[in-house]
Amino acid sequence: MSKQEFVVLGQDDRPAACCPGLVAAPLEEDQAAELAKTFKALGDPVRLRLLSLIASRAGGEVCVCDLTPAFDLSQPTISHHLKLLRQAGLIDCERRGTWVYYWVLPAALDRLSTFLTPAQKAGTTA
Repeated sequence: MSKQEFVVLGQDDRPAACCPGLVAAPLEEDQAAELAKTFKALGDPVRLRLLSLIASRAGGEVCVCDLTPAFDLSQPTISHHLKLLRQAGLIDCERRGTWVYYWVLPAALDRLSTFLTPAQKAGTTA
């Protein structure tokens, strides 16, 4: 698949009305406040790595027991970071017995992607 085909497909799939790109339209106050919470959650290297570990996991979900060894941090600290990612709406979880399993919320990543994608000028192709 060529790069040009990918760009065209990605733009057709993007929800145009709900989330204008960064340069397409100025943000409203409530939109800016919501996005700021998300970016604040991603502003910590540990949380960014956690999100990456969860998102890249085969099967789409990961047990907290598999996340903790990847860091030189205590389990309560990892749980705190995961809680902040949940509060930002980036991940969700479910308790299964003793363990908690986490997965990324694709709609949240799609919103961020749409927001960060520059608007295409009329008559230009990527």
